Amino acid sequence: MKFTLKSVWLKRFFKVGVIGFSLLLLFWFSVYIGLWGTLPSKDDLKDIKQAEASLLLDAESELLGKYFIFDRQIVPYEELPKHLVDALVATEDARFYEHDGVDYASLMRVFFKSILMQNNSSGGGSTISQQLVKNIYGRQDHGWFSMPVNKVKEMIVAKRFESLYSKQEIIALYLNTVPFSENVFGIESASQRFFNTKTKNLDLAQSATLIGTLKATHGFNPRLFPERSQLRRDVVLQQMEKYGFIDEVIQKETSNMPLKISYKKFDHTDGVAPYFREKIRLEVKSLLDSVNKAEDTKYDLYKDGLKIHTTLDIDMQRYAELAMQQHMKALQSQFEKAYGKNAPWLKNKSLVSKRIKDLDLYKTLKKKKWSEKAIMDSLNAKGKFSLFSWEGDIVREASVIDSLTHTMRFLNTGFVAVDPSSGAIKAYVGGIDFEHFKFDHVSASKRQVGSTFKPIVYTTALEKGIEPCSYYSVKEVTYTNQKGWTPTNGGKEENDRHLNYSLEKAMSQSINTIAVKVLEDVGIVPVIEQAQKMGITSSLPEVPSLALGTAQLSMLELIGAYTSYVNQGKVSKPFYITKITDRSGAVIYERQKAKVMPEAFSKETRQTMIEMMKSTINTGTAKRMRSQYGLKNDLAGKTGTTQNNKDGWFVGISPKLVMLSWVGNDDHRIGFSHTSVGQGANSALPIAALFLKQMNTDKQFNYITQAKFEAPSQDVKDALACEEEKRDGFLKRLFKKDRKEREFEIDSEDEKTKKKKGLFGFLRKKDKKETNQ
Repeated sequence: MKFTLKSVWLKRFFKVGVIGFSLLLLFWFSVYIGLWGTLPSKDDLKDIKQAEASLLLDAESELLGKYFIFDRQIVPYEELPKHLVDALVATEDARFYEHDGVDYASLMRVFFKSILMQNNSSGGGSTISQQLVKNIYGRQDHGWFSMPVNKVKEMIVAKRFESLYSKQEIIALYLNTVPFSENVFGIESASQRFFNTKTKNLDLAQSATLIGTLKATHGFNPRLFPERSQLRRDVVLQQMEKYGFIDEVIQKETSNMPLKISYKKFDHTDGVAPYFREKIRLEVKSLLDSVNKAEDTKYDLYKDGLKIHTTLDIDMQRYAELAMQQHMKALQSQFEKAYGKNAPWLKNKSLVSKRIKDLDLYKTLKKKKWSEKAIMDSLNAKGKFSLFSWEGDIVREASVIDSLTHTMRFLNTGFVAVDPSSGAIKAYVGGIDFEHFKFDHVSASKRQVGSTFKPIVYTTALEKGIEPCSYYSVKEVTYTNQKGWTPTNGGKEENDRHLNYSLEKAMSQSINTIAVKVLEDVGIVPVIEQAQKMGITSSLPEVPSLALGTAQLSMLELIGAYTSYVNQGKVSKPFYITKITDRSGAVIYERQKAKVMPEAFSKETRQTMIEMMKSTINTGTAKRMRSQYGLKNDLAGKTGTTQNNKDGWFVGISPKLVMLSWVGNDDHRIGFSHTSVGQGANSALPIAALFLKQMNTDKQFNYITQAKFEAPSQDVKDALACEEEKRDGFLKRLFKKDRKEREFEIDSEDEKTKKKKGLFGFLRKKDKKETNQ
């Protein structure tokens, strides 16, 4: 009976074993044939060795950057120190030279100790070859089956790797693709980042330190956690002794050495044009997707050795970045000094609280149903943080909230320079520091544009026949049908109810009250239509405050509109990629010649507007371009400042280059404390001024810096030949009704507009009529 029972149980056990084994085999087969995603073939794996970095080139084919997974120029196996290779094998895969990609003995150990016995000291079962597969191809999400599916994939592909490559080649591939601390990829980048040396010059202690970080790249970061990193280094040295790579004397001698790093950054966030490089990366991936779909090709940005030709000028880019850094460092000091102890990131608890609740970490913990106290305790926990400063990154004990409030204080910026004849972008600065502030303010941001919108209003007025020598009162008016809205001006002179400015003076001094009155005369709808003719595609608010720039536009949209003033009235849409070629030089993408845009306004309007914006530079709100920075270039432009000093803007126009700069805080609720600091002339203009000063000293840019505006026609000169301002005479002051309140008239073209038109539009010098509003 016992024998029979035993036999039954043996049969059942055998059946379960057979079924289990069959299911495992079936699962393995399902992965192998690609039911869980296609596996790279041997041909695909062969291509990895031939992979070439794609090159990003400027307009003169100068190298701006690379995109790659495996860069053949990084480090060949022959330049890997023996102790580096030994440290890797001893720590990550002691049986590396004995298996064929999968270490079944280690897998069994992990299965019995980790899974059955719950012993976490058993180590991992992945070989170097399997880790290499993960480094190159990543892992996919398959829900509950993610881990087993990905592990089986890695085992299958690892064996394929081993059949194609030698052990030395696999080591080289691994060390050139593995991520180290701080998202540094490859041993060469890591060596230069943490020890400021080439891989071939690493000593034993340095090699053991870098290999030690692979266990936990953040936790064993030698810069952030030197003591912890040194302990991990010593573990690597012990492993090397255990497996006979070094003797006990060397192990102890090296372990007794203090950890010394020589930190210096060498990564994609450094170097020239990081925001531009990221913008191009995203754009090219999208273009290649379209090409691959249309042509049934498989171009890969990271391994096919493509050449991406762009419009950028590397020297102009360097000047732009230097100008930005020089100015923003000084402006940040002004900004913080002006606030003093009353800074919103220090005093405004409500603002900080809202920013905390916007954090991804806060939202994640909230979803996990943590209590508010538990969340705040977690966010207040101290740890090592690398924080941005203009004097260089600082590492200190801080919490997530400390890091947040530290970041909140920094002003950010965007700067772009465009060739107005084509729209080619020549310089592109998306922010103050790509590593810490990745948001691109040139392409991705939309902010209120302030007074930089006023030229569109005045352009509309000229097109509607209002003469440049029409006069408007500077006095403030309350518009009762606009909820009692009262546009105001800054200076005392600009509130004199008996003072009247011509359009030229009104724009050069950026008089708010007159801009609104001009908008009322020409109509809101015609101004919006004129903006659309000038390439503005964003929705514009149909409200009187449009005259003061309450519209939110991107920098590329705004600068595109301004190109029309020096491109025969035609808009040039900004662009940055000219063509993409493959490794053999064959063109796989080429930008089509832009469609010729119709003139957005007349030649007379264009010349008049340039003359008016010249006045802004020579005597108006941007006169510090001359007085402070001593620039003698032919220039026109416009400054802009939004409500409560939230945004500062400057547009600089030369005959061959249009420049646009913006400065503000990423949190629009934080503005400048004083207009003297936040106005566009102080916050944004200096970047363009410092940029131009550098270009003036570089002879290769003489064609830009020494270019002259075309002379305006005699009719335009005559139309502008009037006094800039007039005061009401004695009798007019005596009998003039002081209308402090009125309703904003929405008509697109009412009787007042018609009265201001001469017989031949604004070209009639004789009919200069004064308008008091």
